[in-house]
Amino acid sequence: MNSTSARRLGIALIVLVSGGYTIIPLVASLATASASPNARLLVVLTAFYWPHFVHVRQAFTGTRSRWFPATLAVQVVAAYLPEALGFTGWSAGTAPLLAGPVLLLLPLRWGGVLVMMMAAMEFWWLQGIFHNVTGSFFYALTIVITGAMIYVIVRLVRVTTELEQARADLAEAAVLKERLRISRDLHDGLGHSLTAIVLKGDLATRLMDRDLPAAKTEVGTLVQVAREAAQEVRQVARGYRRMSLAGEVHRAAALLESSGIGCQVNLSEITPSREQDEALAWAVREGVTNILRHSRATTCSITTSSRAGRIHLEIVNNGLSPDDARTAGPFGGGLVGLVERAAQVGGTVEAGRTSEGGFRLTMEVPT
Repeated sequence: MNSTSARRLGIALIVLVSGGYTIIPLVASLATASASPNARLLVVLTAFYWPHFVHVRQAFTGTRSRWFPATLAVQVVAAYLPEALGFTGWSAGTAPLLAGPVLLLLPLRWGGVLVMMMAAMEFWWLQGIFHNVTGSFFYALTIVITGAMIYVIVRLVRVTTELEQARADLAEAAVLKERLRISRDLHDGLGHSLTAIVLKGDLATRLMDRDLPAAKTEVGTLVQVAREAAQEVRQVARGYRRMSLAGEVHRAAALLESSGIGCQVNLSEITPSREQDEALAWAVREGVTNILRHSRATTCSITTSSRAGRIHLEIVNNGLSPDDARTAGPFGGGLVGLVERAAQVGGTVEAGRTSEGGFRLTMEVPT
């Protein structure tokens, strides 16, 4: 059931109950009064039901009119004044309905106290007139039950509306999260592959005139990288990105060596979980991509170690210029995505220039 259907059903139930209680004061009035007083009582009945339905409507929408205290006062007067003027039994039909707006529009603590006071007053009033404990108690109890019923109906409709809005918000958040995932994976993964393709293409072009077999080898490697890039795009679309630290380090070392950058790898014997392994692999990919794009490095080191219950990954190169340091700094889009990946597994990322003029990227994740 959606919020619109729930609200229509709630309104129908309240109108039905309100119409049923209308019979009580009308029968009492017709039995004890002449035509002229009955006409005045119909006016009073209108004065009671108009603010009653206004209050219920406000409760359904969660709003409150600036005339709220006055409208509630009008409903209270219309509920009890005829009884005070001698129309016995009038409040037995109006007081139960009045309890609903009291609970809905006042703080529940104070509204509950007032409803209990209304029930006690009704019992005392009817007991003094009819001297019937059972009947007086029954009419007093209807105040509490009817007020609670109206309150529950309105609250259920409100909760249904809130749940529907929450579902819409969650769906929108899920769509946004998926868009961010695709954007991040394309940036981190495809950006690395495209950088490798450019480097391989440049190297093959330089070798074409002086070393044709080597150039053909580089072109073959370029084609293989392009195929891997296409496969990565398909994996991003399916939401599956399985990477490993060892595999990514192996590919990174080969790519750096082919680009003329010496790479020293020192991986400790560690067994991270799948999520942590993938986070570290993404760090290697991002670090190597930044080296190839932004640095003038001739050497690079990739090191992992385990200490104090955390796995420490460090990627250091020796050739980052001052201008390029700002480009590859921690405010770049790739490193921002890397920080998000690390945070998902309880890790941290740090990036900055070294004292020797190079650049260091580190990631720490719990073991």
